[in-house]
Amino acid sequence: MSKLIKTDNEYKEWIGELKQRIRQSQIKAAVKVNTELLRLYWSIGSDIVRLKAEAKWGTNIMSQISLDLKEEFSNLGGFSETNLRYIKRFYLFYGQNQPQVGAKIKSKKQEVIQPQVEAEILEAIFSIPWGHQKHIITKAKSTNEALFYVQKTIKQGWSRNILINYMSANLFETEGKAISNFKNTLPALQSDLAQQTLKDPYNFDFLTLRDGYLERELEDALTDNITKFLIELGNGFAYVGRQVRLEIGGDEFFIDLLFYHLKLRSYVVIELKTGDFQPEYIGKLGFYVSAINNEMKLPQDNPTIGLLICKSKNNIVARYTLDTANLPIGISEYDLNHLFPKDFKSTLPSIEEIENELKD
Repeated sequence: MSKLIKTDNEYKEWIGELKQRIRQSQIKAAVKVNTELLRLYWSIGSDIVRLKAEAKWGTNIMSQISLDLKEEFSNLGGFSETNLRYIKRFYLFYGQNQPQVGAKIKSKKQEVIQPQVEAEILEAIFSIPWGHQKHIITKAKSTNEALFYVQKTIKQGWSRNILINYMSANLFETEGKAISNFKNTLPALQSDLAQQTLKDPYNFDFLTLRDGYLERELEDALTDNITKFLIELGNGFAYVGRQVRLEIGGDEFFIDLLFYHLKLRSYVVIELKTGDFQPEYIGKLGFYVSAINNEMKLPQDNPTIGLLICKSKNNIVARYTLDTANLPIGISEYDLNHLFPKDFKSTLPSIEEIENELKD
């Protein structure tokens, strides 16, 4: 009987839907538990600040609060002295840095000043895990920066490691900073998204190169570290290939790097230059963008975008150059601080040296 039920299509469809509902319920429950936990932490932080606990009861009060709460709630975590200090910092960080700071709350005994944060901002703050929040409030230099990473975590589902990577790369300062002509060459919605997609500068410190490296060596290093490169480019980039061959009018051409962006729904042609920006680079990149539009772009794809990444640029020269371009192109720099000298020799012996040692 059981085997017959399992092969029944109606049953299989229903049990599949039921499993999906249970999974969704589990996710909602986990989110709700996290939200309630952060609401609790917010209220505890508020009390510690409002009561001026450390000034009133001494510097060891956090340790005492921790002991009392652990004794009463031995089955719950989160009440260590260290975490209580994070909780206080959590409340102060968002509360004291918001425009709503200083709302007056009347109490029976006195008038106190309590930081107030808009409900929609709190909803976002309470929506991400506590581990994420601890890193954000420790590393962010302002509330605007913190809320930027909060929103990114919510929209893109960042893990804590991804969040740490993007904060280390200073995404808040670099996202959307590339010089581009998108407003003049793309529809408004795609223009805004494309601008937000590109960064300036890109951080290539995950690479190991010698001083005086060539463009091909930079390209090799990036593709050898494609996972880290994709993380640095940002969410939505899909790697298509390197030295992508195009045959046009009987001639061969090779694109440094080609990507497809899932949100933009467009190809992104990337050209690498290890020196200063030169205006003539844009003509070549524009040719590649036009070629992809004609040779690879499908009707459902949006217009191809070009991105030139160079070691340095004169921003005024870059802007003037883009004024002459009629295809969507962005120009960014890259940072690469960890270089070995040209005559660098590894401290590890070579195979030949080891063999010679054995012969001796």
